[in-house]
Order: sequence, then C-alpha cells, then structure tokens
Amino acid sequence: MAVKEKIGTVISTSMQKTIVIKVENRYSHPIYSKTIVKTRKYLVHDESNQCNIGDQVLVQECRPLSRRKRWALTKIISKTSLIS
Repeated sequence: MAVKEKIGTVISTSMQKTIVIKVENRYSHPIYSKTIVKTRKYLVHDESNQCNIGDQVLVQECRPLSRRKRWALTKIISKTSLIS
C-alpha cells in the first residue's frame, strides 16, 4: 500500500508540537475551463517545533495522534526568511 504524502505551506505554529498547513488543489472546471483553487487545512505533528510560518513542508500520513491530527512532518522543503 502506498504512503500518502502532501506538500503544503505552514500557516500556524501556535500549538506545541503541532503545525497547521494549507494544501492547495488546482483543477480546471469541466464546463467553463476556469482554474479553480480549493484549499484544505491539516494538523501536522512537528516533534521538534522546527517549522515557521510560510515554510514549504512535506507531510506523511500516520496513525491518529489526536482527534484531528493524522499527519506527521517528513521534511522541510524550503524555509522562509521571515523574521518574527
């Protein structure tokens, strides 16, 4: 069975060991051919609190860690240069 992975952008780091990412899904409308962007938020386990807002991350599906947290941080693809 294949492991599910997603690439997203960190939008919140206010919880301990948890980040919130947004994943954008782009597709063309079947009739009007306009590009539609759907955004979905996921709670991701970040054991060492190494992510910052704006980072591009790769996450992988894992066992349920809490009520809404079913994803774990695999690696940080790109860091942002935001100073906060």
